[in-house]
Amino acid sequence: MARGRTRSVFVRRIGGGNDRRRPDDLIVEEPLSIQLDGTLVATTMRTPGHDYELAAGFLHAEGMLGGATIETVRYCADGSAVESQFNIVTVETGGKAPTPTPRLGSTSSSCGLCGSDAIDELTTRLLPVTADPIDPMVLAEVADRVRGKQELFDKTGAVHAAAAFDSTGTVLSVREDIGRHNAVDKVVGRMLLDGELPATDLGLYVSGRASFEIIQKAWAAGFGSVVSVSAPSALAVETAEAGNLQLAGFIRNGEINLYC
Repeated sequence: MARGRTRSVFVRRIGGGNDRRRPDDLIVEEPLSIQLDGTLVATTMRTPGHDYELAAGFLHAEGMLGGATIETVRYCADGSAVESQFNIVTVETGGKAPTPTPRLGSTSSSCGLCGSDAIDELTTRLLPVTADPIDPMVLAEVADRVRGKQELFDKTGAVHAAAAFDSTGTVLSVREDIGRHNAVDKVVGRMLLDGELPATDLGLYVSGRASFEIIQKAWAAGFGSVVSVSAPSALAVETAEAGNLQLAGFIRNGEINLYC
């Protein structure tokens, strides 16, 4: 981690008949430019930390690697990482990846692509997932298991979490970020760099809602199941059905909705 992920400020805490000043930790949000073999392909707003994983996971989800093996990942291939404030990451495949097509504009820390055309694109390049579904009650327990590992959320209350877990609900890895999709990229990127993809028979947990982009990333990584704390979007359900993913969410008081 090159930069601090939280920043302390003084706030006025008002209520209960009191008006007092106290320190408060805020989550840091900064842009990360992602390059593939020297070509800028995207800029995303993220929480600094696990940046190499984020870059690798993003490129994998977008299909930009084209099956090429990542040879190196480093900060700012064209200059000093300090001068670029650790906000540029270059992933290199030795030119083996297809010539990248930059994603237009900046990626926000909340939403992603959408539309039926996007589902068609996924079905063209990805095969349906073949994995046994996980017991829905195991899925319902994952949120509590991940919650105990959310260090940044405990400090700031302002970040999302993503986690990989197995069929017993054992949490294998957790990543946090101001954006849900960034947290997922960090989980997937770690597995990619460790040679652990596809994520056969594993589940992916996300805090908040499950959007189309979350399902896209899970499908590309080979996860058989996705569970979110809140409800998914209609397009997320359509995408999960197209990819043969188990999708569950809206965890409340030990109950859970199974969408597909």
